[in-house]
Amino acid sequence: MDGTLITDTLVVTCDDRRRVLDHAAVAVQGNRIAAIGPTAALEAEFPALQRVAGRGIAVFPGFINAHTHTVLTVLRGTVEDFDGNSVYAYMSPVSWEMSDAERAVMASLGCLEAIRSGCTTLVDPFRFVAGYAGAMASTGLRLWLSENAADINTLRIRAGDYTVDEAFGQGFLDRTTGIIETLHGSHGDRVRCQVAAHAPDNCSPRMLASLLDLARRHGLTRTVHLSQGLDEQRAVRAAHRATPAEYLDREGFLGPDLVGAHWTFCSPSDVDLLAERGVQMAHCPANSSRRGPHRALIGRIRDAGVNIALGTDNMTEDIFHALKIGLIVHRGGRGREREDGVDPQPEAMLDTITRNAARSVGAAAEIGSIETGKKADLTMLDLNTPVMRPIVRLTSNLVHYGHPGIVHSVMVDGAFVMRDRRVLTIDEPALLREAQAVTRGVWQRMLANNPDIAPPPGGLAWLDA
Repeated sequence: MDGTLITDTLVVTCDDRRRVLDHAAVAVQGNRIAAIGPTAALEAEFPALQRVAGRGIAVFPGFINAHTHTVLTVLRGTVEDFDGNSVYAYMSPVSWEMSDAERAVMASLGCLEAIRSGCTTLVDPFRFVAGYAGAMASTGLRLWLSENAADINTLRIRAGDYTVDEAFGQGFLDRTTGIIETLHGSHGDRVRCQVAAHAPDNCSPRMLASLLDLARRHGLTRTVHLSQGLDEQRAVRAAHRATPAEYLDREGFLGPDLVGAHWTFCSPSDVDLLAERGVQMAHCPANSSRRGPHRALIGRIRDAGVNIALGTDNMTEDIFHALKIGLIVHRGGRGREREDGVDPQPEAMLDTITRNAARSVGAAAEIGSIETGKKADLTMLDLNTPVMRPIVRLTSNLVHYGHPGIVHSVMVDGAFVMRDRRVLTIDEPALLREAQAVTRGVWQRMLANNPDIAPPPGGLAWLDA
C-alpha cells in the first residue's frame, strides 16, 4: 500500500480560509498530503492507499512546539518553585554535568511527552546537541535544533562573573558549525538547524557578530532568549547601557529571521523596536506564569502585529497546558477590563501552534496547515472523550479543555509515530525507568560536584514507583 487515506473524518485545515471539513478524507502519499476532499471522491481516486477509519476523530495540522528544552526534563518537579535565577543556578550547571547518553535519555523523554501531546515538531535550542540529536530524531519527530551559544561562561554567572571567555565561546561556535554540517537536512530533512544566541547577557558583540555571520552564510533562521529575567536586564544595562532589545539592535542582530523567546521584561519602547524590526516571538505562557500571570506586554505585542508562536520551555512538553494558560494571559494582556476581554478567540490560539509556529522557523510553505502538497504532519484527536463533547465549537473545546489524553494518533512526514494511543518509535516503559535512574544520578552528581548549589525547595525525595 502506497500511503494512507484517512476517511470520513473531521479535518481542521488551518488554511488561509480556516476551513473545517466534515465527512472528509485526507490522502497521504510518501511524506506529502496528496489531496483533501469528500471521502467518496478520494476513495475512488486513491484505491490503493491503506484506509484509516476517521469517524469520531478530528485531524489537525501537526502541533508545533516553537520553544522547548527537552533535556531539562531532568529538572521536572524541582525548580518550578525556586525563587531565584534558575537558569544559572540549575539549568546551566545541570546541562554541563550530564553525559551525552544521559542527555539522550532525557531528551527522548521530552520527545515521548511531546508525541503524546500531539506535537509533530519541536524547536529545541540547548547544549551539546550532537550527542543526543540522533536519539531525538529516532523518535520520528520533526526538529529544529541549535547550540545555545554564549561566550560569557554561564557556569560562572551565578557567582556574578560576566567575564568574556573566548575559549568557552569558541566551543559553542565549533559545535554550532558541526551540527550545521552534519545534522541540517538529515533524517530525510526532518532535522534542521538554527543559529542560537543563548541570551543578551551572556553574548558579547563579537559572539553576536559570529552567530549572525554563520546564519547568513548557511541561510538559517535564528533564535535568542530575550528579556527573560531582571538579572539579564541589569547585566545588559551595566555592560552596554541599553536594554537587551536595544543592545541586540545596536549589534545588528534584530530582524524578521529572529525569534525571541519570552519578552518578559520588554518595555513598551522595546516592543515597538522589536515589532519594527520584524522580530517574532516564542511565547511560553505556562512556564512563564509559574510565579504569577506572565507579565509580558502581550496586548501591546499583539497589537503591534508581532507573529507569536507558542512553546512550553522547561520541564514539560504539554502544549495543551500552554494553550490554556496562553489564552488567559493573552486575554488579560492589556492589564485592565476591556470590552474585548474575549480576544483572542480560540482559533487565533490554535494558529500559535500551527500556522504561526511554522512561520517562526521559516517553514510556512511546508507545515502548519493541511493543504495539498504540504508535509504530511498530522495530529488526530479523539472526539469521543468527555472533554470534547458536546461539539458546538470544536476549536473552543480544544483550547479550553484539551489535554494529552485526547490525542489518538500522530503522523510525521507521512509515517505514524503514534497510532491508536500507542507510541510506535519508543519503548515507553523502558524509557520511563531509564529516565528515573538518570535523573537520580545526575542530581546526586551535580550537588556533590557543586557545593554552592543547594537542593531544590523541599529537597529531593526519590519515589521509584
